[in-house]
Amino acid sequence: MNLRIIFLCQATLHEPSHRTALLCTYSSELNTSSTFISCRSSPHYQHQLKSISYLPQHIRIIKRGTSEGISPLFLLLGVTSGTCALLNILVLSWGVLGCCGKGIGGFNCFAASMGVAQVGTQWACFAIILALFLIYLPRQEALGIPITSTAPSQKVAVTITLVSIVHFVAMTAATFYISLLRSGTMQQNPNSPPQPSDALVKWANFLGVQSTILASIQYIPQLFTTWRLKHVGSLSIPMMCIQTPGSFVWAVSLATREGTKWSSWATYVVTGILQGCLLTMCITWELAERKARTKADQVIDTAGSERCEEEDERQPLLATQR
Repeated sequence: MNLRIIFLCQATLHEPSHRTALLCTYSSELNTSSTFISCRSSPHYQHQLKSISYLPQHIRIIKRGTSEGISPLFLLLGVTSGTCALLNILVLSWGVLGCCGKGIGGFNCFAASMGVAQVGTQWACFAIILALFLIYLPRQEALGIPITSTAPSQKVAVTITLVSIVHFVAMTAATFYISLLRSGTMQQNPNSPPQPSDALVKWANFLGVQSTILASIQYIPQLFTTWRLKHVGSLSIPMMCIQTPGSFVWAVSLATREGTKWSSWATYVVTGILQGCLLTMCITWELAERKARTKADQVIDTAGSERCEEEDERQPLLATQR
C-alpha cells in the first residue's frame, strides 16, 4: 500500500515590527525509495527596505562626529525590543529551520531561514546605532557649543549599553534553558521536522508581547528629547521618511489578509503615528534652522558689502589728504 505522510509546520510571528510567515512541507512516500521535501517562504520586502533605511542614520552620526539629539531610552527600548523579536522568530521557526536537515537543499534552506536573517539584520542595524551613540557621545569640542543639560552623560550611555547586553544575555540564556527542558520529555519522529515544546512556544509568545510593548513606547522618549532640544541633532530624516510610510503600508497589508485581527496590525499603526510625529517635528526644526542660517548669511553678506563700500569711499579721501 502506498501511503503519503505530510508534515506541515507553520510559524507565524506575533511581534511588533518583524512579522513573517514561513511554511515548510515535508513529504515522503512509504514503501518507495523516493522522498522529496519542498520548502517555501514568504519573505517580506518591507523588512529588507527597513534594514537598508538604517544606513542613513549610521552615516549621519559618523559624518557629524556626535550622537547629539538621540535619546538613550529610545535606543534601549529599540535594542531590547529587537532582542525579543529575534529570539521570538528563532523559537517559532524551530520546525522550519529543522527542515534544513531533511535534505531540502541549500536554496530551500536559505529561503526558509530568510525571515530569521531579516529580523537578525534589523536587530544588528539598531545595535550599531547604540554602539555609535556610545562612541560618538556628545562632546563640547565636537559640537563647538556648550553641552546642554539635556545631553546624556557618559555614565548614562554606558549604563544603557550594559543594560542592553545584560537583557540580551538573560533572554538568550532563558530561551536556551527552556529549550533543553523539551529534550527529556518529548519524543520526536525522526522523519518529521523538530517542533518546539509547549513551554517554549509560551515563552516565545511572552517574548512577542514584550517586544510589542517595548516597540509601542519606543518613540515616546525620543519625541520628548527632540521637543526639548528643538533641534534635529543626529537623527536621520531620510531614515524616518522610509520607515514611517512603511509602517502604514505594512499595517494595511496585514489588515487586508484573511484571518488577521486588529492585534496583528495595531502596533504598526501606533509606531507609525509616533514616528510620523517625530518626523514632522524634525522637518519643522530643520526648516527653521535652514531659514535662520539663510537669514544669518544674508546679514553677514550685507554687513560685508557695506564695509567694502565704506573702504572704497575712504580710499579717495586718504589719497587727497596725502
